[in-house]
Amino acid sequence: MKSSTSDTAKPVLPQSGQALFLTPAQRSALRARAHALSPVVMMGQAGLTEAVLLEIEGALKAHELIKIKVAEGDREARAQIQETVCQRLSAAPVQQIGKVLVLYRPR
Repeated sequence: MKSSTSDTAKPVLPQSGQALFLTPAQRSALRARAHALSPVVMMGQAGLTEAVLLEIEGALKAHELIKIKVAEGDREARAQIQETVCQRLSAAPVQQIGKVLVLYRPR
């Protein structure tokens, strides 16, 4: 009898990297692409946890351009979250509109 383990691998957090840099033209093109997207990761009251980072990592691997909705915090707190995520996952901040963050990482 076969075991019931899944063949899908869980995303693993990479070692802390460095945030990517985008030119203004690249950022503008990515903002246009992101306009029609819906948030794929929702961050709740617990804030930026390892589980949330794993979800963001998986979403970036699958989609490369994602939106994250942050439920808590003020503007500075959300900017700090975006900066932390970009550094930890080697992604680039594209845009922050209200409680929605847009991140990009090429595949």
